[in-house]
Amino acid sequence: MQQRPHSSLFIYLNYLIILMTTLALAACSNTKYLQKNQVLYVDSDVDVKGETSSAEKQDIRASLSSKQLMLQQSNTLFMGTRFKVWLYNQKYNEKKSNWFWNLMLAPRNLEEPVIYDSTKTKESVKRMVSYLNNQGYFYATVDYEESIKRQKVNVTYKVNTGKNFVINKIRYEIPDTNLLKLVKEHENLALIKSGMAYKQESLGSERERLMRVIRNAGYYKFDRNAIEFEIDTLHKILFRNLMNPFEGIVNVYNERKGQDMPKMDITIKIWNPEDSSLRYQQYTLDSIIVYPDYPVYGSTADSLFKTTQRKDLTIRYRQDILKPTVLYRAVILKKDERFSQQRTNDAISRLYDLGAWQFVNLQYRERQDTPNMLSTYIFMTPKRRQEIGANFEVSTSSDYLVGSGISLNYRHLNIGRSATQLNVSLNTGIELIRSQGSWMLQSQEIGGQVSLIFPRFITPFHIAQRSRSTTVRTRLTAGVDYLTRSAKFYISNVNASFGYEWNQSLYKRWIVKPISLNYVGVNLNAGFRDSIVNKNPYLKRSFEPAFIGGENVTYIYSNNDALHRNHYSYFRANVEESGAWLNGINSLWGSISGKGTDLESLTNMPIANFLKLEADYRHYWNLTGHTVLATRIYGGVGIPYGKSDVMPYIRQFTAGGPNSIRAWRLRTLGPGTFKDSSVTASNFPDQTGDMKLEGNIEYRFDLLRLFNGSINLKGATFLDMGNIWMLKKDTIRPGGEFRLQNLYRDLAVGTGAGLRLDFSFFLIRLDWGVPVKVPYYTGNKNGWYLSQWQLGDAAWRRNNIIWNVAIGYPF
Repeated sequence: MQQRPHSSLFIYLNYLIILMTTLALAACSNTKYLQKNQVLYVDSDVDVKGETSSAEKQDIRASLSSKQLMLQQSNTLFMGTRFKVWLYNQKYNEKKSNWFWNLMLAPRNLEEPVIYDSTKTKESVKRMVSYLNNQGYFYATVDYEESIKRQKVNVTYKVNTGKNFVINKIRYEIPDTNLLKLVKEHENLALIKSGMAYKQESLGSERERLMRVIRNAGYYKFDRNAIEFEIDTLHKILFRNLMNPFEGIVNVYNERKGQDMPKMDITIKIWNPEDSSLRYQQYTLDSIIVYPDYPVYGSTADSLFKTTQRKDLTIRYRQDILKPTVLYRAVILKKDERFSQQRTNDAISRLYDLGAWQFVNLQYRERQDTPNMLSTYIFMTPKRRQEIGANFEVSTSSDYLVGSGISLNYRHLNIGRSATQLNVSLNTGIELIRSQGSWMLQSQEIGGQVSLIFPRFITPFHIAQRSRSTTVRTRLTAGVDYLTRSAKFYISNVNASFGYEWNQSLYKRWIVKPISLNYVGVNLNAGFRDSIVNKNPYLKRSFEPAFIGGENVTYIYSNNDALHRNHYSYFRANVEESGAWLNGINSLWGSISGKGTDLESLTNMPIANFLKLEADYRHYWNLTGHTVLATRIYGGVGIPYGKSDVMPYIRQFTAGGPNSIRAWRLRTLGPGTFKDSSVTASNFPDQTGDMKLEGNIEYRFDLLRLFNGSINLKGATFLDMGNIWMLKKDTIRPGGEFRLQNLYRDLAVGTGAGLRLDFSFFLIRLDWGVPVKVPYYTGNKNGWYLSQWQLGDAAWRRNNIIWNVAIGYPF
């Protein structure tokens, strides 16, 4: 039977709402402590006009509102009030001080009132004009208006961008013919092109690109300061006929007649050094010397270093921690190859990816006896070879009262001096419910996993690695997991897999498992089997023991880095197939035995045949430094084939719970419009399906800093929608099959709010969810549930407001 939250929880919640409302009302007025000649700066707006698109105006408005350009920023708002200013006044004007106020009045929670300063507004105008000029709006104007009322001021900046200049022609002035040829060869990748709108930041990006191109071609001493841009907006056509300047004016008029944007020419200049002896030269790598166990404050002159040679790699070591062949394979720089900055960065990343070193420092030193030659030194400080850790977790949810888990982890980073990693993990967990005044065990789980990770491809045949800078791993994993749902079932899952992992590029990653095996054993409680499972053919087939053997391919794209601070994406696609090669082995076994026996008959366990497809796309917008808009779209489908007409229970889709549609309890939503209102639902509410669609939107924001800033209290509001479905009609669960024309009706929609305690190294999440639209019939044929909300009814809240405590973000 599902445990409902205590009513006392909602009493405390009501008190919290009353307290926050009181504080919010008190925070509405923060001008009582101002002097007569002072006004509180409460709001600002940027009104952008000009011959630009609405999207460009929005970008301009956001840029001009930044702290770098708009020097005065109004105090932050919380629930529509300047709550932190109110806290500031409580501390410094009201002189509040007790245990409660000392907790609330931490320095990070306070904001001094922003007193309006018109001189800063005038300086902001100058900066805005300069910024717009740098963006190519050379005719831009900025003015401002002040609106003062009741010692509060609103400032509106009036911006007229005018027309934006576009790039007309790009020329090169590069005396060095080799550099000129190199630049022209990569011109197709240029970040500034004819017809583009001029932006100063584009010139900075182009300078960095040219520097990378030249340094990657071997020019070790080339510096970005040698690259200059000359901008010409002066129409030299005016001076074609000095005797008749009016003719020039007419020519300019005719030339620009009909143009949408004024044009400019850009000349890219790369000057040679004034000292001819320092003229740019290409450098080649000579000796490569590696120190695999270099101490933090070591010296290359230390007599304790021993020396060994592996082809053209010189290894100087104190302890023999890594085989020379492994180190040679890990160092991608080779003698006699041309210097490249990109190869240098890749070499450092490759060594870090092995996981054996704490620090990697690569240095080049010019050879004094040979011109244009570089000696390469790589200094590496190793990590500890072995690590051990433990995690303890306590959680609660709407479908259980207390859950706890313990996991132990052991890792060896360098098995057999080959940079091979050994990972061992053990975990156990329980869920407790309270029924009729006593504690009852709802479920328990125990399991373990062992994995070996080799830093290379391990295959029976040779695979040519397209890029030696790419980190490749071969992973061999074996594990076992036992799950018990009290008085219901016992599932044992023995699994093993063999596969490969590599990064295709900086943002793209592949995980390919050509061999993946699962042995699923199921033992049903007699009462649960007779009263629930046997009455549902779909559920009965789902709980049959099975061999799951096949392949798995995962593709991951993520561009969360310093270059995408404003917004970034995450995408994961997964394909799993079971049965193809395992059926082949089964048939071959039967042919060889000659007795009509095969793998299935010997083990009395059928082979599961299915194809499972999943796609998960997420996008994140950093709206300000303290707010984030996170979105997710997920879709998955499982298709049984051959002798299987359902997927195994552990591979089916579920909906609801802390990481799904949070307005429904775990595993209780769907499929389709079906809702299990029978007596058995209280004993086994789990609903599964062959297909799942889900979408989520979550707005995350900072609230307060607690305990001198060591804990960040954050808030969130969210909207979840989706459901699970069957691919075929199920007579036991009417309305559970997927039909495209019924998609809108079948969607469940939930909303809610949550709190997050961010400890930097982990995050505790508490979410409350409530249904907005239900797929099943509740009196409203469209399913909208808002008209049936009864927030004042305690019984209704217990049944409809779902709460969860979890670790980490849901997505």
